[in-house]
Amino acid sequence: MAIKKQFLKSKPVCKVTFSLPAEDAKKVSVVGSFNEWNAKKAPLKKLKNGTFKGTVDLDAGSSYEFKYIVDGVYVNDEAADAYAWNDYAGAENSVINA
Repeated sequence: MAIKKQFLKSKPVCKVTFSLPAEDAKKVSVVGSFNEWNAKKAPLKKLKNGTFKGTVDLDAGSSYEFKYIVDGVYVNDEAADAYAWNDYAGAENSVINA
């Protein structure tokens, strides 16, 4: 798992690239507070090497909770900036600071 951040100089935006190795997976999305936890808004594309990858624009200076959905199963990112307990989910979510 990997997260790459690129801060734009022209506007207060952080381009975040999410990468998740999942060779056997058919479908992977990243969901979080930045997209109303909607899997259809941030599907990741499968590369030839079996890694799923996608980029999301986030407001710089903000924190967001997120998870991956790998074939219907919610998964945290080991490379997250932090983790936050979520009472609604009854589990920890990954946190990214943009």
